[in-house]
Amino acid sequence: MTKIVYKIVKHEDGWAYRARGTFSETFPTHEAAVEAAKHAATEQRVSGETVGIQYESADGEWHEEVDPGTDRPETEVEDSA
Repeated sequence: MTKIVYKIVKHEDGWAYRARGTFSETFPTHEAAVEAAKHAATEQRVSGETVGIQYESADGEWHEEVDPGTDRPETEVEDSA
């Protein structure tokens, strides 16, 4: 299972969270960034719909699969401040 860690960090003139190398928007307070990270982490764990997906592999072959929408990652908010 994949794990996504949302790290609370100082960013620009405020605070943000970073996940998989990408920064969120900047929040004016540390507490606002923590709450936003908790919300994002919770939403990431919500199951989705069952959908059919199609993709082309590097060798040019097309594939069809069914994604049940239940393979959600484990999430964590890490705050070292």
